[in-house]
Amino acid sequence: MRARRGRALAPVLLALLPALSSCFSRPVPTEQYPVPPRPAPRREAPAAEPAPEPIPTDPAPPGPSAGTGPLVRVALRVARDTVGLDATGPWRITDATGDVLGRSRAAERWHVQRRGAQLRAVRGDGTATAWRTGLLEQFPDDGGLVRSGGKGYRGALAFVATDTGILVVNRLQMEDYLRGVVPLEIGERPPAERAAVEAQAVAARSYTVTRLVGGGRGPDFDLVSSVSDQVYGGQGAERPFSDAAVRATAGLVLRIGARVVNAPFYSACGGETAAAEEVWRTNGEPHLRRVSDRIPGSDRFYCDIAPRFAWTRAFTASELDAVVRRYIANYAAVGPSGPGRVTDLEIAGRTPSGRVADLVVRTDRGSYRVRGNDARSVLRSASGELLNSAYFSVTTERSGGRLVRAVLRGNGYGHGVGMCQWGAIGRARAGQDMRAILRTYYPGTTVGPIPPGLLTP
Repeated sequence: MRARRGRALAPVLLALLPALSSCFSRPVPTEQYPVPPRPAPRREAPAAEPAPEPIPTDPAPPGPSAGTGPLVRVALRVARDTVGLDATGPWRITDATGDVLGRSRAAERWHVQRRGAQLRAVRGDGTATAWRTGLLEQFPDDGGLVRSGGKGYRGALAFVATDTGILVVNRLQMEDYLRGVVPLEIGERPPAERAAVEAQAVAARSYTVTRLVGGGRGPDFDLVSSVSDQVYGGQGAERPFSDAAVRATAGLVLRIGARVVNAPFYSACGGETAAAEEVWRTNGEPHLRRVSDRIPGSDRFYCDIAPRFAWTRAFTASELDAVVRRYIANYAAVGPSGPGRVTDLEIAGRTPSGRVADLVVRTDRGSYRVRGNDARSVLRSASGELLNSAYFSVTTERSGGRLVRAVLRGNGYGHGVGMCQWGAIGRARAGQDMRAILRTYYPGTTVGPIPPGLLTP
């Protein structure tokens, strides 16, 4: 019975399907069935940015700062109007009066800014110290290193506003300064040449003391870190062999009586050193006179082991014209139209040690006379390197009467006054000690301590 009823309902359902489908396909009128509005999402109030942490200005405990003993101020470089601050550990920055302007952890980024004659220190988040007239000084608080230009330095860094930027000066104890000088001046040497390294340490210390006593190079620094004084590379230049020489000679200088004397040095004399008046505009000094570097009983010289004991430099006519046009105006009066084309080079006399006394540069517009040591600055290489020494001769080559090439053949490397470094190395190899080497190159001197009270610690 139920089956038959189901079959009877089937035709009725089939008839109703079109009507049902048409009902389901109609849209529901919204005005009759309004959709309730969705609640707006809750918005959290933006968190306020934390205020920058103030720069800590509490004074640091006394630390090694620039060390003990005589202080040396070494000009490292001039930056533009901003220079980074860096160190291996925590540090502080002070003004010219010693007041602490800020303290920093090693990981924090800081820099110094210049505004005219004023400086300030700025932290990485923009928080800055007040502007100060006068220098700012960065001290490590844990005996670490301060850093500048990718190099680490002992002591402190001073920042001085100049007309062109920010002068960076390393202030440190003299013995630490020498640790960064001696290895760069004498090169890395084996134990058998220890006497030469010790002689270099004493000469460098004497040179430094005379600069300090003489007032340095100006109110803000005593020496520069280049060959204009002594090459200095900071802590990264230090080596065990030269540290040992600085310690072994600690406080020792060259003296004549109670006076500490200047002790210039250079790479190689080429066979004979020069008296000071042969090279510089000076009346001379008794301990800076000509010394032969010949090995007794031979035709050799102690410094003939030097790479530039003998050398040659050649100039084509166009190269000679270019270097003369670029440099000679610094040493001779040249008209507004320039020096002209070089027609000849003539050596006008020699000094007692055999170096060029004067060089005459002849051109199609006149002749220019320069002192022998100044000729090293005029006759530079294409890259600007000075001529090796004033101990040279000239050969010219011509075609059709016109200069086409000049060849200079010479000996030695450097100005030639005082200690010949390669000669000192040769003497050390021959068994001479530090004092014997120094007596040879600075005749009339003795090695002794810095006189008490000469320098203020």
